[in-house]
Amino acid sequence: MASIKILLRNKPNQEGQYPVVLKVIKDRKIKVITLGLTCLKKDWDKVNAKFKKSQPNFMQRNRALLKKKGEALKIIDGYLFEGVDFTLNQFEAKFRGRKSSKVTVSEFWKEKIEDFIKAGRVGNSKPYRDTYNSFFKFHNNKNLVFREITPAFLDKYETFLRSNNNSDGGIGIKMRTIRALYNYAIKSGVVDEKYYPFKVYKISKFKAKGIKKALIRDEMKLMEAIDTQKHPHLIDTKNYLIFSYYMGGMNFVDMMKLKWENVQGDRIQYIRSKTKGKFTVKMLEPVKQIIAYYKSQKRPTNYVFPILLKKDLTPMQIENRKHKTLRRFNKQLKEIAKIQGVEQNVTSYVIRHSFATNLKFAGISTDVIGKSMGHADVSITQAYLKEFKDDIIDDAMTKLLEEPIIKYAS
Repeated sequence: MASIKILLRNKPNQEGQYPVVLKVIKDRKIKVITLGLTCLKKDWDKVNAKFKKSQPNFMQRNRALLKKKGEALKIIDGYLFEGVDFTLNQFEAKFRGRKSSKVTVSEFWKEKIEDFIKAGRVGNSKPYRDTYNSFFKFHNNKNLVFREITPAFLDKYETFLRSNNNSDGGIGIKMRTIRALYNYAIKSGVVDEKYYPFKVYKISKFKAKGIKKALIRDEMKLMEAIDTQKHPHLIDTKNYLIFSYYMGGMNFVDMMKLKWENVQGDRIQYIRSKTKGKFTVKMLEPVKQIIAYYKSQKRPTNYVFPILLKKDLTPMQIENRKHKTLRRFNKQLKEIAKIQGVEQNVTSYVIRHSFATNLKFAGISTDVIGKSMGHADVSITQAYLKEFKDDIIDDAMTKLLEEPIIKYAS
């Protein structure tokens, strides 16, 4: 919700007069807009935010202030009625009579990043920030407006990315970020939908095809069997990969944020950070052993794993810690794979996929496990899983402990 206030600026102009301004506050951000009126401090009624009788033409000037305040409230009410989560730059453009099309891509983009950070969604801000830096390295004119982002413009940006050795996956992420930003801009009234470039420029072409994204059961057994007596620096990575796999493909962020209060008897109950879906998962024996291992460490924080090492970390500190430890986790997964003779490029994402894939190969109904644990289908997987009783899911997951029932050619 936005609020407005009329007041004098603290700093006088060259004539010693103090400008009268409109102060707009939204989402703890402030925009100050000059109203073209000035007066001496002695002629300003601070309590009632109006000119005193000592100010020449005070009645006309106070009527002008009321009119300006009314215009501001009308704009805010209009956005509220239309359900538009407007930015302060949009408000100013409308208040000053500028067309919304004058709001630049750069300023709208930066406000979106700031909104994510202030809302504690630092992880969401990262692809926006990275894509912003890349985009304006390609096109350094910060006065670009949304209607100038055409299909031809996006084709040139794609060529620029390829010339800088970006993969299809990396290009796809950047283009999806721009598409999401453009959709926000349309919803906010910054650009007309008729200019939407993604009706012609298709992002679906960047979808990876035919890439193996899961380890078969034999490969998972090899990863689990890494000898941490010989390689003690890999103990945490080994525990994380086993825990993620036997906890239904739990992702790294949820593991990082897992607290001891989430361990309830023989089950772990948690809310997934990304989708806010509620999960209750039975602990299989490998998970119980890992829980006991970290319980014995008696660390000062309430977190299960030694990833977030301090209390009361800010969202940005948590994001930085996640970035650093996830990078090390993926690096050491590759090291384990090399030691154990697993040829695939193993990442935390691959471990997550392997859970669903191996249940499928074990003969479990796809109605129970869903088609995939990939990000694109995770909501569908959750929708399937929540329809079944815990004992059905428990029985299915127990099959992960069994020896492989399908032999694969070497």
